[in-house]
Amino acid sequence: MQLLLWLVRLCFGFRTFNMEALKAPGPILLVPNHVSWLDWLFVALCLEDDWRFVTSANTAETSWLHKKIMVNRRTFPIDPTSPYSTRRMAEYLATGGRLVLFAEGRLSRTGSLMKIFDGTGFLIHKTNAKVITCYLRGANRLLWARQTGRRFWFPRVTAHFSEVLTAPPTAGLSRKEARPRLTTWLREQMLLQQFQVEDQFGPKHLLAAIIETARQCPSKLILEDITFKPLTYRRVLVGTEVLAKAWKRRWARETANQKHPVVGVLLPNVNATPLTVLSLWSAGCVPALLNFSTGNAIMLACAQLAGIRHIITSRSFLEKARLDLSNLSTAGIDLVYLEDVRKEFGSMVKLTALVRQTCCLGAGLVPERSDRSDPAAILFTSGSEGVPKGVELAHGNILANIRQSLARLDFTDSERIFNALPLFHSFGLGTCTLLPLVRGLYIFLYPSPLHYRIIPEMVYDRACTVMVGTNSFLLGYAKRANCYDFQSVKYLVAGAEKLQEATATLWAQKFGLRILEGYGATECSPVISVNSMIEIRIGSVGHFLPGIEWKLEPVEGIAEGGRLFVRGPNVMHRYLNPDANAHFQELGGWYDTGDLGRVDGDGFLFLMGRLKRFAKISGEMVSLTAVEDSLAGAFPDLGLRCEVAIITRPDPEKGEVLIAVTNEPQLTVERLRTAIRAKGLSNLSVPREIQVIKEIPKLGTGKVDYRSLTALLASLPACDRVMAS
Repeated sequence: MQLLLWLVRLCFGFRTFNMEALKAPGPILLVPNHVSWLDWLFVALCLEDDWRFVTSANTAETSWLHKKIMVNRRTFPIDPTSPYSTRRMAEYLATGGRLVLFAEGRLSRTGSLMKIFDGTGFLIHKTNAKVITCYLRGANRLLWARQTGRRFWFPRVTAHFSEVLTAPPTAGLSRKEARPRLTTWLREQMLLQQFQVEDQFGPKHLLAAIIETARQCPSKLILEDITFKPLTYRRVLVGTEVLAKAWKRRWARETANQKHPVVGVLLPNVNATPLTVLSLWSAGCVPALLNFSTGNAIMLACAQLAGIRHIITSRSFLEKARLDLSNLSTAGIDLVYLEDVRKEFGSMVKLTALVRQTCCLGAGLVPERSDRSDPAAILFTSGSEGVPKGVELAHGNILANIRQSLARLDFTDSERIFNALPLFHSFGLGTCTLLPLVRGLYIFLYPSPLHYRIIPEMVYDRACTVMVGTNSFLLGYAKRANCYDFQSVKYLVAGAEKLQEATATLWAQKFGLRILEGYGATECSPVISVNSMIEIRIGSVGHFLPGIEWKLEPVEGIAEGGRLFVRGPNVMHRYLNPDANAHFQELGGWYDTGDLGRVDGDGFLFLMGRLKRFAKISGEMVSLTAVEDSLAGAFPDLGLRCEVAIITRPDPEKGEVLIAVTNEPQLTVERLRTAIRAKGLSNLSVPREIQVIKEIPKLGTGKVDYRSLTALLASLPACDRVMAS
């Protein structure tokens, strides 16, 4: 055994962590993830002789070698097709036995945790056995793994054992209820361990994490935009090095005198944008991504809030977007055009960078003394209900959220991401760009999410398998797409605004696709919870990501649920706005989402709307979001373009009244009342007024701009309103 351990350490750099937990007495169940044929070997080298592996007696008959390995004094053979097998394991555990069980029942084909059979929950419930989870890091890259994608002869493999875990009490639950509850608990513990191990032992800087993946597949096509010129990892890092040298030369004095100077980025979704972000990190700068859809006045306010002195942009982009940045120049902000920077690159500079990145990929790109607490990006909130706030996210925040998301979602190496969300949007930057760059997935960048006819064709042409969008964008694509355009899509994730039932139904009926609704905030880097292929509950926004704590504080007038607060390694360091930051720091690491929610017994989060989007009418709390959801898609005869937004105004008798704002002049209050009652809402949810406008104002993310909408209605004469009867 010692010789075998020595060989495994030599070949795979095998190391173990927290082996002291394995000395715990039985009954105890050790549950590792199962990603390769050699998993049993890595685990067996850590165990004492009385541990026994649960194996399949049927598989043992495959060959003499299978029988030799799977039927011996260290194994516990069972017939997985027999209902008595679980009882036999329970009887063995009840006598104080110690079992190793690969609870997934098969090798993972994705490299991620697959489903866990309910029989595991039965064992824990029946025997009150303690549990130890084991995460085999790197074993999914072995040649003896079943996942598609990158595999090697001798990857580094480590075994990480958890502390001895006690299952939550199931008193009062029937066996039928306890089994899935404990199985879900075990799965959550395994996902939490995966995240914690990856976050502890993985790179601490985003650029270092991208380089680590690039070294495994330097020639993989990773990035492509509307010009159809794909970039490999090597070309991405060559461009990063060349641009970083240009920034260091331009701002040598600032980078020397200021630890993390902030540089604005005003670019669309093209290959140059992520390269610019990576190069700014390499140069020791912090990119602040500006939202060009908000208008010049707000852009200037955001730039001044972040202390931006330089903005990287493009003449071609400004011309096509018809943006005039003269007010920024007048304010003393230096505009740096990529077209001019490219002219500074001599052939020798490019050749030197190519040679360096060919000989030693990533050499010299990560700044010295980089740390996970270093600021990575400054983003600005949507401003749908007020002035945008500046959010400073650290490298550790974004990396933690990437690793949390990858634990929950079982992406494979062959996934192809379609990203039309702008990079100034937290989902566009973190989830749709940085996550695939760290994970090693192909990204297609599209410059605008508003091209409803073109985007479905691009998804079809590029055979993309993962797509993320807001409810507004997904509804627009579904209305105009051919029913075959999304045939390659496996993962369709909705976030940033409430997914409406009409949108989910349309995608299911027209394309046969189930939308996985998620929830997040810019301040949380951004994902907080998401449904997955394994764990989904319609109407919810999924389970919280591993490593995120949550609490609900009671709200007057709300009987069930409360105001949601979250805390975790993905939560931002600070706001740039002094008042907002002072309030955030007072909460001691908790982030006040401003949303009302409830969590069911299985851990699924259901959102009830933003607290600001509730009205108090005759002493009752009415959700404006729920009213809007009841009206979405309720009037098919009025056309697909019909939209309704709900706002309020003060009322001396009832406190507040609802106003329906629509772009459809044929809509009547009676039709609104019928649709709202059909969804089971009370008469208090029926608007008393209808206001017809040409177009409901939207933000760049597709969400309704309620601040602009309220201001617009305030400027209209009262006589223009259509009063309810």
